[in-house]
Parts: sequence; C-alpha cells; structure tokens
Amino acid sequence: MRRAIAAAAEAGVGLVAYASFINTGTSTFRLGEEHKQTEQERRSSGLPHVLLRNGAYTEMYTGTLGPALAQGAIIGSYGDGQISGAVRADLAAAAATVLTSDDQAGQVYELGGTAFTMTALAAEVSQQTRHTITYQDLPVDLYTKVLTSAGLPEAFAGLLADTSLAATRGDWYTDSTDLRELIGRPATSPAAAVTDALRAGLSRTLDPRG
Repeated sequence: MRRAIAAAAEAGVGLVAYASFINTGTSTFRLGEEHKQTEQERRSSGLPHVLLRNGAYTEMYTGTLGPALAQGAIIGSYGDGQISGAVRADLAAAAATVLTSDDQAGQVYELGGTAFTMTALAAEVSQQTRHTITYQDLPVDLYTKVLTSAGLPEAFAGLLADTSLAATRGDWYTDSTDLRELIGRPATSPAAAVTDALRAGLSRTLDPRG
C-alpha cells in the first residue's frame, strides 16, 4: 500500500478514494487493523483523499444462505449485534457520486444501510421461504472450528469468526445517513436483499415438498 500511495503522489493524482470499513477509527477486530494503518498512511502522505467506510456487504449473508436453508439455521458469533449492512450496488452508487462531485478531499463517509441482527435476518428468511430458519449463536472458538470443518484454512476461519464477534461490540453498526444522502434514496433493505438472493436461485436448495 505504501508503494501505491507513493506512486499516486509521484503521478500527481488529484484525489485518492479509499474503501475502508465503517467505524475504522474505533474498530476492535483484527481485519480492521489493516484499514486503520492504511487510513493513517493516507493522512500522513499529504495526498488529497476521501474515505469511503463501507458497511458489511449484505450479500455476505444473503448470498450464502444455501447451507442455512438446507440445515434450518444460520450460524455465527454475532450475538445480538446490529449490522448496518449495505448491498454492493448501493455502495458503488455512493462511490460514483463522490468521485463525480467536487470538493471531496478530506471527507469521511460512514456508509451503512438499515441495521439488522442475525436473528432478524433468520426470521426474514423464514417468512419469505415458509421454512423455519433460526439463528444459532456459537462461541467464537466453536464457530472457527465449524468454518474450518467446512474447508476454510484455519487462519482465515479464525479471522472470519473474529469479524463476526465484532458485531457484539458495535463495530458493524452506524446510524449515519451518509449512504442514503449520497444515493438519493433509502438504501436497499435487508428484506429486499433476501428477496433478491432467493430469486437468484437460492430457493432451489429447498425441498419442493416442504
């Protein structure tokens, strides 16, 4: 990243936009540390920059519902933590607005959508599929083992589980209205994201006999 920043400075780039995480300044999970360091390097570089702090991609949850539909449960270590997720299309639209607008240097945008818990997400999936889907909260070490048993490398599984647990500390929640204001409409709701995922083919994982 330092090389990229140096190259941008040498090329005289007018504005650098960096996609980070919401609440990067106060985040507590391991994956957030890289964004903290990169944001600091951008500030130290003196380059004009804008920070696009993205909420968790809603598709991370709605686009991987196959196992939940098959097993009747969504699992994780999120507790009752609220996740201000946003779909990729909304985040891209926000970025496009920023990059085509004047006077963006120094701006920091916290880009979160309508907050949801994993319990609420499971309830929404249940309602739309007419199958009972629950949320099963696991200790972070057990969740890591489940991810590892599913084929993920142990280090990556631990990173994902740690990121999940961060929701219990508020790391994935924001009440910012930046996303709505940038795209000029309400952000795509979790319910709409579930509908889109089911239409995309996840419903085929359900037993048609009910």
